Amino acid sequence: MYDINPFKQETKQALEWLVKEYSQIHTGRAAPALLDGVSVEAYGSYQPLKNVASTTIEDPKTLRVVPWDKDQIKDIERALYAADLNFSIAVDDAGIRVIIPALTTETRQKLVKIAKERFEDARITVRKAREATLNDFKEEKLPEDAMRNAKDDVQALTDAANNDLEALFKKKETEILS
Repeated sequence: MYDINPFKQETKQALEWLVKEYSQIHTGRAAPALLDGVSVEAYGSYQPLKNVASTTIEDPKTLRVVPWDKDQIKDIERALYAADLNFSIAVDDAGIRVIIPALTTETRQKLVKIAKERFEDARITVRKAREATLNDFKEEKLPEDAMRNAKDDVQALTDAANNDLEALFKKKETEILS
């Protein structure tokens, strides 16, 4: 009588978005996902870094960026500086080394604050999806029993989504603080 699959999809997208956002918050350990937001001017347009170079983990604090076209090294270096990631960058003949500094207590607190903001953004997305779904049900003029069941189902899914989001936040917070 009522379809909550669009709501399920929206909550799933909110969770996937949060996972993606958290992958870009560095915790003092090298991970290629830290450079996902970097765009390089290459061949007349801006390209994601992963389209013009490979990024690998050299050691726990260092990433190695190796461009597929060696002529792109200067453009990649410029893009890394422009991204303002607060990483040290060293160019050598094989590519670029990105050295991730150790996190200070102050930096860790800032990262937790950013993670919390992203968490709240995801919760707001879920809340808006819940409201939109409930409004759709009202427009369908469901019988009273069906409406109550629909509200209960949507609330159960909302609670589950919020629990998943919170678990993800707690995991990231622990990762940042440790």
